[in-house]
Amino acid sequence: MKNLKNLFMSFAYAFRGIYYALKYERNMRIHFTCMVYMYSFLLIYDFFKVSATQFAVIFLANALVTALELVNTAVERSVDLASREHTEKGKIAKDTAAGAVLIAAIFAVLVGIAILGQPEAFKAMYNYYTDKPYMFVIFVLSIVPATVFIFKGFGKASTGDNSSDSVGQ
Repeated sequence: MKNLKNLFMSFAYAFRGIYYALKYERNMRIHFTCMVYMYSFLLIYDFFKVSATQFAVIFLANALVTALELVNTAVERSVDLASREHTEKGKIAKDTAAGAVLIAAIFAVLVGIAILGQPEAFKAMYNYYTDKPYMFVIFVLSIVPATVFIFKGFGKASTGDNSSDSVGQ
């Protein structure tokens, strides 16, 4: 029973780490918001013709970006914890971790273009919104809370310097 509790707690810590990144990292919120819109268009509507393999590639690209954003956050906080001074080695660690996220994000965009660059899908989307303008209004209005989420986050405002927060172990 103790092993099951330990397993459950390890998942709880992992989800708290994801929550932390969503709460304090603007770039994580950007990635998350883009994924919500993309998966909404893929799963709710049938504009895009995507095979199971293509969907898996999209999912893997998104998972890579998300995972590396979490690693980047861990590197940044670890460097900050190790020294309050700005050092060249700390800068290199932070910059290279951010570079890994950038490479993954560029890869994800290229995957998206390669798989979702379907002119007929965009024509179908245009026709759908022309036939149902209220849906276009809903879509456009959804951009407002999405933008607020990206730039303001949720919960208490923070710059990411939250040494008083008890997130994780």
